[in-house]
Amino acid sequence: MSIIRYVLRTIVPVACAVLCQSCGIYSFSGTSIQPDIRSFTVEYMQYKALRVNPSLSNDLTEALMDQFRRFTRLEQVEMDGDLVISGEITGYDVKAMAITANETAAQNRLTVTVKIYFTNNKYPDEDFDEGKSFSAYADFDATQLLDSVEPTLCEEIIDKLVEDIFNATVANW
Repeated sequence: MSIIRYVLRTIVPVACAVLCQSCGIYSFSGTSIQPDIRSFTVEYMQYKALRVNPSLSNDLTEALMDQFRRFTRLEQVEMDGDLVISGEITGYDVKAMAITANETAAQNRLTVTVKIYFTNNKYPDEDFDEGKSFSAYADFDATQLLDSVEPTLCEEIIDKLVEDIFNATVANW
């Protein structure tokens, strides 16, 4: 009976750990980062959209850093990381989406567009040399002023953008 307990207490957990590690480039978060990549840098997102949102650049930059810290084993460094993400906010637009019978807007859509540059200093074939555009939106009732719903909408949009950027850079989706 003691041999069975020994096997269950020592060998089974070790075997499970080895199987979970496999080749070392996949994780439970869906990332596929090579084992020799150890650091990342997220540069401040420049704001180049015509319509101004003073906090969007900082909020997007911080959300990207947080996503990489939470879902990767990589160390964040100020500059020259193995992975470098930079970009610019190129669009911040509000458009009417649903029109009522009397031709007034019933619903509006806030859309944010960013252009992301990704550099993998160890595997340059994964770079976004020309940049890659990402866009996300959130709808709101036309009876509401943008100023009153903007913080909530931007939070929702940033979450979508960060997920898309993260997946495109380290999840290879």
